[in-house]
Amino acid sequence: MILLRKALAALLFTLAATLAQAQSGPELGRDYIRLDPPHPVASGGKIEVIEFFYYGCPVCYELEPKLSRWYFNAPDSIALRRVPALSSDNWDNFAKLFYTLEAMGDLARLHWPVYDNFHFRGMKLNEEPVMADWVAHNGLDKKEFLRIYHSPEIQAKLATAREMTKSYEITGVPSIVVDGKFLTSARMAGSTDKLMHVVEQLVELARKERGK
Repeated sequence: MILLRKALAALLFTLAATLAQAQSGPELGRDYIRLDPPHPVASGGKIEVIEFFYYGCPVCYELEPKLSRWYFNAPDSIALRRVPALSSDNWDNFAKLFYTLEAMGDLARLHWPVYDNFHFRGMKLNEEPVMADWVAHNGLDKKEFLRIYHSPEIQAKLATAREMTKSYEITGVPSIVVDGKFLTSARMAGSTDKLMHVVEQLVELARKERGK
């Protein structure tokens, strides 16, 4: 009986500590960092949330449905922007795939299937011949896809993504920047669930700092 009481007391203490930590908000230097100087946002009056991701990252794959669900339920005052991180040249093909799907107007339809087919089905969608056949199977014109994929416009987008990865000092994915001021990541937060909780709190902090 005494051991049971001690175990119950320890459990209650742990739950209380976890609740207190959640209510206290994210900790600067542990759960997020403040960018100095802050970066300008491209969303005007909306609070900008940028996700730096890589299709080949299993943690990004885990985060994607949670981030999409969160944004679907988010107020109109929030703008989500996805940027393929380019910390390695080996990541270029997936970034080009992302921007080509965006240019063809099929990103919303095929963004999640890229993740799912690569991680769950084992399709090597970071290899050009495989991805070209895959997009054709999904209703896109293969020649048009390859034309855009190799176009100067896509190369320019890659250059911008590479510069953003460098200027925001992104060292791992998934990383999320809130309103150009706050940087957090799954590694800093501890898990993808905790990351989304930190993002919610940082959005509220950004809202307060904007005086909204």
